[in-house]
Amino acid sequence: MTGVQNLADFTTVAPGELRIITSDIPVRPMSFIRDGERQGFEPALARAVCDRLNLTPVWFDLPLKQFYEALASGEYDVIWFNQIITQERRAWADFTRPYGRFDTAVLVREDAEIEGKAHLSHKRVGVLQESVSLRLLELLPPDIEPVYFEGKHRVGVEMLQALRKGQIDAIVEDAIVLLAAEAQGNGVRVAFEMPSQHPFGVGVLPGNRELLDALNTVMTTLMVDGTLKRLWGQWIPFKPYPFS
Repeated sequence: MTGVQNLADFTTVAPGELRIITSDIPVRPMSFIRDGERQGFEPALARAVCDRLNLTPVWFDLPLKQFYEALASGEYDVIWFNQIITQERRAWADFTRPYGRFDTAVLVREDAEIEGKAHLSHKRVGVLQESVSLRLLELLPPDIEPVYFEGKHRVGVEMLQALRKGQIDAIVEDAIVLLAAEAQGNGVRVAFEMPSQHPFGVGVLPGNRELLDALNTVMTTLMVDGTLKRLWGQWIPFKPYPFS
């Protein structure tokens, strides 16, 4: 290991560990489990950060709607799973500097005659029933018909089946997630993307300023030495690296 900060400088719930709230929902290429091992851009980055801090990452799969309640319990150190930094979430967690920025996209059936926002007028659009996802609707025409799905599956079997069966006409979500769904060959395609550049960050238990500072120090180091860019290129080669 190449630690950059002594453990004495900050505390974690369990000495020598970083207890991470996450999910086993497959969100390729950000986070997924293959052959029993957690893989993807976020786990790879978490391992790199923990290596610098001489910590062992320990992941705990929880329902998405319980993330911030669980963090407040004091049993975990961070939330690290596709978290857009928003003012609402800042009320529940302190966030590191962003490690990624992502646009919004719309997923449709391959044969759908939908190529832009105007084509969604009066269409049924699937969206997750949580505050961040509902914000994505603001990017679309006001006369769409939103169809809400529980956040436990992200863009999973339930939403994709509804799209393929014609129960909904489109799905709006983070572009990185929908591009991955398209790549899996499910008879769907990304119709278009919308530039939103939502910042993704690590949510830290409020009040643990020392841990937050340590994570930010390492994030900065990984950006400067090229590690973050290398991991981005490894896992997300189809999207431009968002930091200069």
